[in-house]
Amino acid sequence: MNIRALVYGDADPDSMDATARWAQSMTQALAAAGCATMLLLRNQPGTDVLTAPLAGLPNVTVRHPKTGAHRIDPGPHGLDPEQAVELITRLDAERRFHLIVIRGQRVAAVAAHAEELAGRLWTCVDDVPHTLARMTPSVVSELTEIALASRYLLCASEELRCFVESTVPAASGRAVLLPPMLTAAPRRADRPGVPLRIGYAGSIAETRNMVTLTQLPAALGSRGIPAELHVVGDAIRNGSPEWVRRATKALKDTPNVVWHGGRSHEEALDLLARCHLAVSWHRSDIDAALVPALTALEPGTLGIPVVVNRTPLYERLLGADYPLFAAPDLQSLADAVERAGQPEVYRTAGERCAAAAARFTLDQGIQVLRSLLQAALPPPPRGTNPDLPLKVAIAGTDLSGLDRLIQHLRSLPGIELRLDEWEGPHTHDEYLSRELAAWADVVICEWCGPHALFYAKYKRSGQRLLVRLHRFELATEWPRRLDIEKVDAVICVSQHYADRAREHASWPADRMVVLPEGIDVDQLSRPKLDGARYTLGMLGVIPSRKRLDRALDVLAALRARDPRYTLALKTRQPWDYWWVWNRPEERAHYEHVYRRIQRSRTLSDAVVFDPYGPDVAVWLRRVGFVLSTSDDESFHRAVAEGAASGSVPVVWAWPGADTVYAPRWVHGDVAQMADAVHTIVTEERFDAERAAARAEVAERYALPKILEQWVRLIVAGEPPEAAPRA
Repeated sequence: MNIRALVYGDADPDSMDATARWAQSMTQALAAAGCATMLLLRNQPGTDVLTAPLAGLPNVTVRHPKTGAHRIDPGPHGLDPEQAVELITRLDAERRFHLIVIRGQRVAAVAAHAEELAGRLWTCVDDVPHTLARMTPSVVSELTEIALASRYLLCASEELRCFVESTVPAASGRAVLLPPMLTAAPRRADRPGVPLRIGYAGSIAETRNMVTLTQLPAALGSRGIPAELHVVGDAIRNGSPEWVRRATKALKDTPNVVWHGGRSHEEALDLLARCHLAVSWHRSDIDAALVPALTALEPGTLGIPVVVNRTPLYERLLGADYPLFAAPDLQSLADAVERAGQPEVYRTAGERCAAAAARFTLDQGIQVLRSLLQAALPPPPRGTNPDLPLKVAIAGTDLSGLDRLIQHLRSLPGIELRLDEWEGPHTHDEYLSRELAAWADVVICEWCGPHALFYAKYKRSGQRLLVRLHRFELATEWPRRLDIEKVDAVICVSQHYADRAREHASWPADRMVVLPEGIDVDQLSRPKLDGARYTLGMLGVIPSRKRLDRALDVLAALRARDPRYTLALKTRQPWDYWWVWNRPEERAHYEHVYRRIQRSRTLSDAVVFDPYGPDVAVWLRRVGFVLSTSDDESFHRAVAEGAASGSVPVVWAWPGADTVYAPRWVHGDVAQMADAVHTIVTEERFDAERAAARAEVAERYALPKILEQWVRLIVAGEPPEAAPRA
């Protein structure tokens, strides 16, 4: 498949700021990943600082607004967001790009309203606000529109991805990790013994403490350390006029400060390589930044250490004991530079910087992009013809359980998908339903309800009908009323429930197919937060059969041994469900357990209720053990999601639990559950056990594997091979 990509970064092409560097490296990486890539520039460049490394690369085309048939005359600062999106849509009408990669929130916001681009936007969100104070309702609304229009939201760090998902619910499932891609080749340079050469290569901005930084050579000189500061950066474009004047004067006139001006990336690296030390130093008001600065990463590729601010981000990147952290004041900066004069400190810092930079290579970025391309643009399934696609209809009252299957089927050449979303069990657009019954080659009914009976009634000869059964329907008469002779397969998520369904409805064994839930292991697998091993977690505690009271028993038993154990509950409340709250026995259950939490000295400060929402992967970062204390479950997806995140499953022995999860995770009583948790923690087995849990889920329930089984069942009627028992 010849994949066509367009890249647009809302940056000055004569600047080498972060967005321009991103556009350059993204173009290189997509081309290396096999895409025919067009880089669209915001303006006609006056230099080749951005484009020179791209010249001669196969699969790369560089365009600016004043070339080609679709010319647009931009303003003095280049294309504004509306012009940029207009030009992108014109080029897309001609080329039909498979993906359109954008960086710049203002441009992305306009692109989100271009219906012809929807679903093909890959939006880099590095420049969104990084603090809750700046994440205003209007910003959240705009980012929600961007998320809904995007196939992926590209995040440069785990911290940024989690922040975006927790503040913009629509981002969950779309936000993916694509770290910065460093393109610097290792190089050696002669460095004079004296003076000490200190380098900075990046944007010249007020937030980067530039005026104060120019005072560093004098501060070091007063300590008897001869030093030069070498600054590589474009003309100052941002900041108040007064600050621009002061910064320009300081860079030009301060003794022992050499301002090299704007240079190409390669020239900047050559200059930086001739320095002994680099600085990536900023004001305290951007300590909350969630993405590492390139000025902090690139020195590591050159074999030199960097002085950086002590922030949580850089502590995780370089280690809390990194020796060259500095506070935002000049004396602290000079102290850090002076420490670098100690050979052991210099060596340790250089090794840490090199190790950090090694996590951000271009090759690693290429591999990530290949994986994303494979998921977003899969090949046609075996047995299909893109010119004569297989017509598939999915019907049901709530299709959320098949969201990932729907997304996957829509991406497949050779399959045409339409949906029939019923408003209620007996409320639907009968004209549409009859139309789809006459149109589809394959019908999938999510839930075994009246819509399944409808499609069985109108099933055509040669058409195939698949019905996915859930636990809920076994309490109704609908399965018994379904004409099973019209159904090609009844799909259940576990063998235990397939057996129960057969018993309930007297269905033949050859109609039953076990197809488990698919778990997005890659999306859920994230670093755990400190203290996770002492946090139990439950996803959903409604209705009472989830047995929150039993989870409290486990917590109480654990806190009797160690008061650090807590229980986190990500759930709606029982009064949010009228059908629960209106039942006296349900209300009594929750009144009892909530009163118990409130009055118990053991539990009152150990149970945390977190809002229900799609940001499950973020929430699971702080959960070390995922509980399933239910009386009855068909699969209990929350356990598999927790295991995929690196949480250890602790499962009550509900019927069939040991056919879904390995017996090592299944326990017969509260005491066994508490013992299992405490033993794993005290014997230092937490990391090993959670790795085993993740591996089990990845092997049995990984989303790509389950989606492939669905596709084979839909396209060829091939049921999955029976999975080995857990």
